[in-house]
Amino acid sequence: MSAAVEYLRIRDLHAFYGESHILHGMDLRVNRGECVSLLGRNGAGRTSTLRAILGLTGKRTGSIMLNGRETIAMTTHRIAQLGVGYCPEERGIYASLSCEENLLLPPRIGNRGMSLEEIYRMFPNLAERRHSPGTRLSGGEQQMLAMARILWSGAQLLLLDEVSEGLAPVIVQQLAAVIGDLKSKGFTIILVEQNFHFAAPLADRMYIVEHGQIAAEIAQDEIETKQELLQEYLGV
Repeated sequence: MSAAVEYLRIRDLHAFYGESHILHGMDLRVNRGECVSLLGRNGAGRTSTLRAILGLTGKRTGSIMLNGRETIAMTTHRIAQLGVGYCPEERGIYASLSCEENLLLPPRIGNRGMSLEEIYRMFPNLAERRHSPGTRLSGGEQQMLAMARILWSGAQLLLLDEVSEGLAPVIVQQLAAVIGDLKSKGFTIILVEQNFHFAAPLADRMYIVEHGQIAAEIAQDEIETKQELLQEYLGV
């Protein structure tokens, strides 16, 4: 088995929204091709961590090394150009554009993005709805579109925020299969999830976030032995 290659390393990350101090010294790592899940209660700082990686919070201090480059002082568009794709909880689908127009909206990073054909193979629902207005898509189709858009852009580090929330179980299963497929293709994924049962089988490792810090790290093979810890922090 080849040695793990560190793709993202966060050290002593503090972040602010205005005067509000929201991240209090986050420390975590994500290896290339790994799926890591950030678990925790609402308001713990999981989404803020994703936003801080992309420079979407206010002031940030500490270190965010991305593929060997320090990004803490970079602008959001420059970080995105390094191959970071963010799929926010609110999805950001434009109502006045068709499904395919929404999909083709982001600029591409070099020639690394998936082709339309590859994307439509991965998300057959979107192929069927390619000419439908954004407003006519179901919640599940909108979520697929939001994910497809960052794959089109050429992002290699995928920041996925609550992708399973509010969706029918059959759609959640489809999304889990897609994330498994993306892992097998070598994408690096950070998954923010309330749904432990969705995240746990997909994640190589899980970090529990509490009060803007990492409270615990759990590897895939430790889930059984760390049930008490999971119960304490997540109630699962």
